[in-house]
Amino acid sequence: MKLALSPDEVAFRDELRRFYRTEIPAEIRDKVEYGRELTRDEIVTSHKILHEHGLAVPNWPAQWGGKDWTPVQRHIWEDEMQLASVPEPLTFNANMIGPVIAQFGSQELKERFLPPTAALDIWWCQGFSEPDAGSDLASLRTTAVRDGDSYIVNGQKIWTTLAQYADWIFCLVRTDPNAPKKQAGISLLLFDVNTPGVTIRPIKLIDGHHEVNEVFFENVRVPADQLVGEENMGWTYAKFLLGNERTGITGVGRTKVRLAVAKKYAAQTNVGGGTLLADPLFAARVAELENELLALELTLLRVVANSSEGKPNPASSVLKLRGTELQQAATELLLDVAGPDALPVGADDIASPDWAQRTGPGYLNYRKTTIYGGSSEVQRTIIASTILGL
Repeated sequence: MKLALSPDEVAFRDELRRFYRTEIPAEIRDKVEYGRELTRDEIVTSHKILHEHGLAVPNWPAQWGGKDWTPVQRHIWEDEMQLASVPEPLTFNANMIGPVIAQFGSQELKERFLPPTAALDIWWCQGFSEPDAGSDLASLRTTAVRDGDSYIVNGQKIWTTLAQYADWIFCLVRTDPNAPKKQAGISLLLFDVNTPGVTIRPIKLIDGHHEVNEVFFENVRVPADQLVGEENMGWTYAKFLLGNERTGITGVGRTKVRLAVAKKYAAQTNVGGGTLLADPLFAARVAELENELLALELTLLRVVANSSEGKPNPASSVLKLRGTELQQAATELLLDVAGPDALPVGADDIASPDWAQRTGPGYLNYRKTTIYGGSSEVQRTIIASTILGL
């Protein structure tokens, strides 16, 4: 594999680097870099700036806003965005439902949904997991029964990220309860979350934030022309979507930024006669994590370069598995740098600095990364069966 960038790729990288650091508001990038929560308006603002410059959905087909880029250029686009602490285009739109509609949707669905999806004029949320169908997603029980020109949807979804901000939901539903395999008989529907019968309730997470929700459907009438692709083919579309999601979860650049923040504060933390960053054991721990990140980045480049259009690459499970483990390792490193100062949370009248108070909730929040998008156990099963042939 070629490891050095060509002169044209260097110029491409430098232009993106300049754009990200001058066009995206500094206050938004600062919040991302130091782990502060973004508002809905800040997410939309950043996404729309990227979209206006053709940088929101470069992985889509060119006719729907994509770019005819090489795999290396796509990697540079994402990596430099993460390194600049720019909020990435809303993943539900850019990496999940958008590519699915572009690949499997009818021409009518593409024309209706792809332009507003790319522009974030529609904010999508993901209706996949259920209380009894998380890692075993194929066991989902939310039903959609055909009634003339509509489907009637009943059931429940859970862990629906940012549904409180969403306009529409892409939802896996069971349309054939008598299918011989549980993976069969599943379809993918699109509908407005303000449709009568849809109820969204917040779930407060262990870090104290409201990021996910439970969503209930009670006789929700969905027009049949909002079915993606063919009825009972939803599992195929879900695998395609999850392959994109798992590759995007890798987050090499994000982990690099988190590691840089940990090193910055470690250099300001005195231990013994020097700083924590100069401590041999801590330095060795940092070096090991940096080496692991480099290995992951090279693997990511190989996967991106060898992916076939329309087909999920099972190696995305390797990226998801290792990427999320390293994200957790970086948050644990930052927590250890903060030490006892991480224990108080949200207090203004104590000596514990604000950055240290955020490390505890950040560490707790990142426990989720090895669960969503398919748990680590599920990824190991996919690796064992699909890649290793066991």
